[in-house]
Amino acid sequence: MPLQLLKYNPGIVKDITEYSSGKNGPFYVDGNLVRFKNGYPEKIGGWQKESIFSLDANGNTTSTETGLTGIARTLVFWRAISDGEDRIAVGTHNHLYIIQDQALYDITPLRKTTSNLTNPLATTDESTTITCTDNSHGATDGDYVVIEEATAIGGVAADTLNRKEGFQISSVTTNTFTITVPSAATSTVSAGGGTAIDFKYLIGFGERLGAQSSDPALGWGVGGWGEGTWGTPRSAANSDVSLENSAWTLNLWGEDLLATVRNGKCYYWDTSGGVASRAVLVSSIADATSVPVHARITTVSFPDRHFIIGGTNPYLGDGNMDEMLVRWSDQEDFAKFAPTSTNTAGDQRLQVGTKIVAMANAREETLISTDEAIYGMSFVGSPFIFSFRLLSTGTGAAGINTMASVDGNVYWMGENRFYVYDGVVKENPCPVLYYVFDRMQQRYIDKVVVAIDKKFKEICWFYVSDQNSEVTNPENDSYVCYNYSENAWSIGTLDRTVWSDSFGARRVPFAFDKDGVLYNHETGTSANGSAMNCHIETAPREIDANGQSLYIVDRIIPDTTMTSNTSLSLFLNTKKHPQGTETVKGGFAVTSSTTNVSTRAKGRQMSLKIQSSGTEDSWTLGDFRVNVRTDGLR
Repeated sequence: MPLQLLKYNPGIVKDITEYSSGKNGPFYVDGNLVRFKNGYPEKIGGWQKESIFSLDANGNTTSTETGLTGIARTLVFWRAISDGEDRIAVGTHNHLYIIQDQALYDITPLRKTTSNLTNPLATTDESTTITCTDNSHGATDGDYVVIEEATAIGGVAADTLNRKEGFQISSVTTNTFTITVPSAATSTVSAGGGTAIDFKYLIGFGERLGAQSSDPALGWGVGGWGEGTWGTPRSAANSDVSLENSAWTLNLWGEDLLATVRNGKCYYWDTSGGVASRAVLVSSIADATSVPVHARITTVSFPDRHFIIGGTNPYLGDGNMDEMLVRWSDQEDFAKFAPTSTNTAGDQRLQVGTKIVAMANAREETLISTDEAIYGMSFVGSPFIFSFRLLSTGTGAAGINTMASVDGNVYWMGENRFYVYDGVVKENPCPVLYYVFDRMQQRYIDKVVVAIDKKFKEICWFYVSDQNSEVTNPENDSYVCYNYSENAWSIGTLDRTVWSDSFGARRVPFAFDKDGVLYNHETGTSANGSAMNCHIETAPREIDANGQSLYIVDRIIPDTTMTSNTSLSLFLNTKKHPQGTETVKGGFAVTSSTTNVSTRAKGRQMSLKIQSSGTEDSWTLGDFRVNVRTDGLR
């Protein structure tokens, strides 16, 4: 027989049988760290760590590398007009940071400052625990405090106490709490540390910051009637109410930053104040009026420039939160929310759903997702200011970071489907849909984060899979990716909690992992110097049209584009029947000089698997061919 051409359609299909995928495409059935470009699979680019450095007690950059405190949940990159500095703002589940010139600056807002305390510190010999006294401090276990102007105590140096990153609080009583320092004290001191010490408390659990994961509510009203015993918490297994993890919304207002804690308050960071300054409440700004005290999510409308809050308290009333209420500021003034006859501030309550989940800007329109519906919010000017249209129902976004606007269209992950808005809300067909949602840990769906790579026309969603071995607070470990140019889907494993596309001086996409490490993507060919374990597997194809005859495959002619130091492993898989035993031949080494691979395998259907595991591998696959001959019908 003549050589048989093995040509496959782009994309991975897993929601039908592998045999059907071969008959109906044929497609690919599995892959990792592989994308589709111009119809063919290729290894994605590598990633390299970008070092971030800590500050000393005086605010100067040190040579000591550091990472984020907390899990990064959202970020934004911009260049300030006034000073030309490039900045990354990152919100973790317990902190807010600015990264500038590779230095990490903590701009987390302060809840409270107690100044000029006299000898509030106590040490115990050979212990790293320090007891701090501050009457009615109001802190909670897990909150953070920054100590300033402390002197050495019990062998613990002043620089150790006055560190910019502060300390996590534990063992809280009404008037005391403890912190843990890096090195143990060398003596016991009951009261010391200086006569003019300041305790600066960062916003924390009381301000809806600090929860790493969505946890089940265990109090009154959760679970079924009669479950449990009177006066005791419900079990996590019986709870049907989930308390959301902490998250931020970050918006740019010119060169300044608006930062909102989900279910908390809105904060403002002024670039002109420099990186040594902290974000402050929007309500504290001069001439601010009726700034909401609760906010679920925010955005800035374009081109009209209103600060929009979704899920908030009404302008008039008792200050309780209405999770379906939308309020917006006066045009060009993010701090004025009191509506008057001379401004454009206002509000609108949405009707379909129980809470606002996500927002994204489309073409001169803001999409608002509730847990049940999608609304379009458009600027129309006086007297109504904004119009609201119910675009669809049953299509709500899965979480706060699941919507992405690309070239005027909006893509998002729902609770069990993918959607796109291009003027009309429609389902985005996904051939790995059931594979993704079946292996996703639904409890942590709110951790899903969308990632855009416009260069390769890709939109990816990172999620927590059932393969994650972390028992407590697992973070994203897998992804599903949609190429909107190729209309092709791919899958893989990679731990990223937040992502930004390339922009301006950031020439490549960048992201943080669960350990707070920053990586530049599409850089090099390795995973920060380690091997990238990539593979792609084709669907099984029948060698003849009807699958009657048995054939012997004795030669494979590869078609690849690869660097000279790339080596691929090629596997040939054959079966006599779709549910029969698979015979695997390989792996055969394929390099840039390989013209053919000799083998001998028998079957009615065959598939190929190509993988690489080197640090310098770079490759694109083309159309492979095989040499086959008939071996009979049985």
